[in-house]
Amino acid sequence: MKAAIVLFNLGGPDRPDAVEPFLRNLFSDPAILRVPNFLRPFLARLIARRRAPTARKIYDALGGGSPILANTQAQARALEAALETGLDSGSGETVRCFLAMRYWHPFGDETARDIAAWKPDRIVLLPLYPQFSTTTTASSFDDWHRAAAAAGLVAPTHTVCCYPADPGFIDAIVDLAAEPIRRARAKGRLRLLFSAHGLPLKIVKAGDPYPDQVGETARAIAAGLGIGVGVGDDRDEEQYEICFQSRVGPVEWLGPYTDETIAREAAAGHAIVLVPLAFVSEHSETLVELDIEYRHLAEARGAAAYERVATVGVHDRFIAGLAGLVRQALAAKAGTVVNDIGARRCKAGCACAMEKAQ
Repeated sequence: MKAAIVLFNLGGPDRPDAVEPFLRNLFSDPAILRVPNFLRPFLARLIARRRAPTARKIYDALGGGSPILANTQAQARALEAALETGLDSGSGETVRCFLAMRYWHPFGDETARDIAAWKPDRIVLLPLYPQFSTTTTASSFDDWHRAAAAAGLVAPTHTVCCYPADPGFIDAIVDLAAEPIRRARAKGRLRLLFSAHGLPLKIVKAGDPYPDQVGETARAIAAGLGIGVGVGDDRDEEQYEICFQSRVGPVEWLGPYTDETIAREAAAGHAIVLVPLAFVSEHSETLVELDIEYRHLAEARGAAAYERVATVGVHDRFIAGLAGLVRQALAAKAGTVVNDIGARRCKAGCACAMEKAQ
């Protein structure tokens, strides 16, 4: 018996001349650029061309390319190791992890062909997006099912939908946050900021469950850390707040915005600890936007401290949590969609995407 585990992520350009085609692929996705189909190719090329110079400067700070592929490969190896003794005691099942990136190599088509050549007995779809969104999980699943059909894959497929409050995921972040919080508390009154990638507000209003699931993650982490919620007149209490980063373009985005929240808390002289709770590996939005741009903002506005919590990466508790989700998926009948609580948690707005995943 052989089980192929497909890890989904967005991917990133691996060299300077890949930046523009990566952006073109991104904005060619109908889940991202929601305009009439006949306009999308033209707009995708235009936006990619205009944004490429700025994006190249960001990747220059990372050595010319994104580290997301190498980081995801490390997670795949760690997950294989966690599952290497077999999914069930004495089963002897061989497990192999494959990567399917949405906007740069290895694309779903490449991965589907590799899996078809390996001839697995069953397949598990495992998104590295803890919180479900139509722009990430659903888009990756739609692309995968197209690629799998083109490659002739017929093995029974099991799907993990989302895991915003999975104990392994939450415990890993709580563990990683402990030392940055200790350092911040030594310098001033703590403000814990949870930062997630933003969404255009029109996508949220269409029923995307992502903001609700981000909130669920934040509440679980804060409970593990013993920190309260909200901002207000009582500044004697340690509090947390959820904010959203990486907005682009003229449309209204989900708020509050991370940069504005940092500026406000820094101006109040607070010691800021920032937790990127929707990213599971380091890439440009953590290593440049959070570590360089927002750190400079916090220091310029007078923050008592600015600490950024690392992403979960290959933390043993996170990997153990993923292994548990894989086992849960394979224990269910083929075609079943599972998550961290064992029941459907998504809003009706994304139910169609989950049905496609079956």
